[in-house]
Amino acid sequence: MGVTLILLAVAIDLVVGDPRGLPHPVVGMGRMITVLEARLNRGGRYARRLKGALLTLLVVAGTFWLATLLLNWLSMVHPWLKVAAELWLLATTLAIKGLADAGRAIAAPLARGDFEAAREALSRVVGRDTATLNEPEIARGAVETVAENTVDGITSPLFFALIGGAPLALAYKAVNTLDSMVGYKNARFADFGYVSAKLDDVANWLPARLTAVCLWAAGALWNSLGREPLAVAGAFTHTRRQAPRHPSPNAGWPEAMVAWLLGVKLGGVNVYGGELSHRATLGPGRVALTARHIDITIGLMHGAWGLFLLMMIALGTAGEAV
Repeated sequence: MGVTLILLAVAIDLVVGDPRGLPHPVVGMGRMITVLEARLNRGGRYARRLKGALLTLLVVAGTFWLATLLLNWLSMVHPWLKVAAELWLLATTLAIKGLADAGRAIAAPLARGDFEAAREALSRVVGRDTATLNEPEIARGAVETVAENTVDGITSPLFFALIGGAPLALAYKAVNTLDSMVGYKNARFADFGYVSAKLDDVANWLPARLTAVCLWAAGALWNSLGREPLAVAGAFTHTRRQAPRHPSPNAGWPEAMVAWLLGVKLGGVNVYGGELSHRATLGPGRVALTARHIDITIGLMHGAWGLFLLMMIALGTAGEAV
């Protein structure tokens, strides 16, 4: 039933995504984090680290416990209520449709030369300043977003769902939400969000590297279908060498792999609130980025999560057989 539920949850996400108006667990997590952060984020350096660790424990363990309690209670009311609730909860942890739609919302106006609309669409998914970006920089932002979020929006939730069902997948989303809200290296969160950021690094460590392998395999599959050729040969070797250059211990793996498959350059200079931020470059930079590269990255994303899911199911089946 576990694998079947996950496959059904994937299907639901592909069809409906995250409809507005329906309650979403991540919204509740965000509100809980906001309230607790306001109460706990004070004191000296070590006090903030300790309280940040407490925040992480409360949110992650609380999410897992509440999900488990809800599903157990529903199973006592009626088994099918539990199935329906777990199916919905699993679907909320995935962002396949949302990520693809966000990429296409940037690629479509960019392809027709409407840079203003493309910049506006990009500004909704990145923190960098987008007002003056040209075509290659707009495309870079979109490609980086799709590549990086393939992990925390798709493959990592699938990984934890296959291990521990909806409660563990939701606990992972709690970790990811904590990192996105308090895991910054600034004066306010450097100490308070330290544990949250480190836990997010640990949670994504294996899925990020497996995703890079699946992106590489998706590139080989893409070539076998007679599409415009991707640079599969050597991509994995170059990714292993360049991924550690990224400031995140995990995001560099999918980004470097996509950069080498496409033959483009990712990373470089971003502007945040008028301040320049220099990031190591990834990829060979043989060709300039265009809207077409966003579409190809979305295709690689779909191939990667499909292969990732098949790989995880096969490993689980083999483990059970042993």
